[in-house]
Amino acid sequence: MTRRIIGLLTLLVLTGCGQRPEPPARQEPPEAAPRGTPRELRVPPELQKKWGLVTGPVERLTVTGAIALPGVIALNQHRTALITSLVEGRVISVGADLGDQVRAGQAVVVIHSPALAQAQTAFLQASARRAVARRELDRARELVKDEAIQQKEVLRRQAEFDAATTEYGLAESSLHSLGWDHPQLDALLQKASRSGTDLSDLVDPTLAIRAPVDGRVITRDVVAGEHVHPDKLLFTVSDLSTVWALLDAREKNLPGLAAGGRIAITSEVYGGRVFEGRLTRIGDVVDEKLRTIKLRVELPNPGLLLKPNMFVQGALESRGEAREVLGVPEDAIQTINGEPAVFVVAAGGGFAVRPVAVGERVGGKRAIAGGLDGSEVVVIAGAFNLKAELLKSSFGGE
Repeated sequence: MTRRIIGLLTLLVLTGCGQRPEPPARQEPPEAAPRGTPRELRVPPELQKKWGLVTGPVERLTVTGAIALPGVIALNQHRTALITSLVEGRVISVGADLGDQVRAGQAVVVIHSPALAQAQTAFLQASARRAVARRELDRARELVKDEAIQQKEVLRRQAEFDAATTEYGLAESSLHSLGWDHPQLDALLQKASRSGTDLSDLVDPTLAIRAPVDGRVITRDVVAGEHVHPDKLLFTVSDLSTVWALLDAREKNLPGLAAGGRIAITSEVYGGRVFEGRLTRIGDVVDEKLRTIKLRVELPNPGLLLKPNMFVQGALESRGEAREVLGVPEDAIQTINGEPAVFVVAAGGGFAVRPVAVGERVGGKRAIAGGLDGSEVVVIAGAFNLKAELLKSSFGGE
């Protein structure tokens, strides 16, 4: 009892003197350096591992003086076809799906069209009238030899034959415009010559719409049973084994451009892989606002890796000598207070913010034009987490 009273008295004395028991020790979070010193973060090793921080020396990159040409991948329009319905009608069947590889001449849509039946009937009627007109003309030529008719009768029948021939040609062209070829026309005429039935029993109202090129179906907008018109786009088919890269060159780069030259194409998606293409066209007009000119590069697409609308970077070798520059990975560069910066490993083990001047891209890395001397060790991965912590510390200190 006496010991308990003594303990309580001791506690009251310490409290009255302003002393409190010390709390248990805890792990310190990352802290920013005091104001007036370089912006710096100190991060415990366990947090560095958790945030995926990786450090490395500033690299020295060799730049050959290549001209950077940003752009996008586009379809090779010389190997692309837009497939529409040639006549109004109802879709009976669809023979291709999105992503399918089709061959030139393969039926992709079959349509039931009364207009096609009418065109076939008109062709058969025109063929019959031309045959009658030809027989009448031949007979007239025989009769005029015997002076049984006058010459003007021959001329009249010649005119009728010419008119019938013109009508036949128009009917034939109408069927050609609907995709019919000469063997199909000949087969229809032979069928009509062997049959004495009504013409409506000879015609076929179904029209097969065929792919005009080999390629892959990249768009599809048709279903069975749909009523379609000639202005409706049904499929887009493109041979993706070659594609175009549409690049933007600066006006000052025009003297170094020549059609037929080789241009290296890279994409951040595929790291350091290079696709080599040929410059096939240099634009004729400079953009009045951007002061750039469009270039078209045709390049092979092995494995169909390059996709339309994918961002790419072209590199055109210039005549300048190779030079050495400092460089860091793209992920190492962060925008802090509106300016590019990297995190440098400080002497005390912290991470200091170092503003830098950013230069051109070199492969998957970025040249540093100023702010580093090459002796630094920088954060090459996980720098975004340091930026987030720095901003949080800055807000907390204000």
